[in-house]
Amino acid sequence: MIEDNNKDKDQLPFKRMVLDYDDVCEMAPFFKGKEKLVNRIFHWLAMDKTNDYHSRNLHRPGPDFAHNLFVEIGAKVTLRNAEVFDKLPEGAFITVSNHPFGALDGVALIDIMGHRYPDYKVMVNMILNHIGALRGNFIAVDALASNDPAKRAVSVKGIADAMRHVKQGHPLGFFPAGAVSKLTWGMRIEDREWQPSVIRIIQKLKVPVVPIYFHGHNSWFFTLLGMIDWRLRTLRLQREVFNKKGYEFRVSVGDIITPEELAKYETPEELGVFLKQQTYKLKKWQQ
Repeated sequence: MIEDNNKDKDQLPFKRMVLDYDDVCEMAPFFKGKEKLVNRIFHWLAMDKTNDYHSRNLHRPGPDFAHNLFVEIGAKVTLRNAEVFDKLPEGAFITVSNHPFGALDGVALIDIMGHRYPDYKVMVNMILNHIGALRGNFIAVDALASNDPAKRAVSVKGIADAMRHVKQGHPLGFFPAGAVSKLTWGMRIEDREWQPSVIRIIQKLKVPVVPIYFHGHNSWFFTLLGMIDWRLRTLRLQREVFNKKGYEFRVSVGDIITPEELAKYETPEELGVFLKQQTYKLKKWQQ
């Protein structure tokens, strides 16, 4: 086990593997004594590839770890309108983004933003917090709003950490949908309603907001699994990471939204609709 520089007792141990046999047994005691079965499942889900990459790249955590993942899978991130970041006033700001790829959206944000702003963090679900090499750029919450007291405690702490991070003058990223984009009745892959709980945080912080739009989506097989059961789609996420060879992740940055503009929207619902519209306005990619 590698020593973690973060001594916060609430943090997960910094391990070489993102998820290992012992973790699985703790979550599902049925698998105790069935290590070969767990290894086969890991291979089927591509978790073995995730563990391998993580263990080989722990020595370069944060933005470098994120960037090199795209290099290793043979994909690239192309950014449009990056000059917006040169216009930001000094101090804290927030980014809001759609969420079509799942974990890769968060990794891409750390690649894009972390090299520009080393103190940039992203609010993510508790599962991603297992990625020790990126934990320094994550603030974890329970996106499913579970009634489990332990998970609720993580969320309460995560929200407090997020508020403190911004109030101390640092940038923070949100995926306000809180879940991967899904297929709508109009046959479009799009975020669900942006969650009022996240928008309330943005309202309270009163700092500039930058919308960031991720073009594209995961495979249609992944999308169809989500129509059957969100848990099946979640199991597929690791495989989706490693099927992106040759893929170009196109990312568009929108204009800065000032605190004065944000203040025009009185309710979280109204502001959520506005921020989502401003993000999806970036959908058209101009060559």
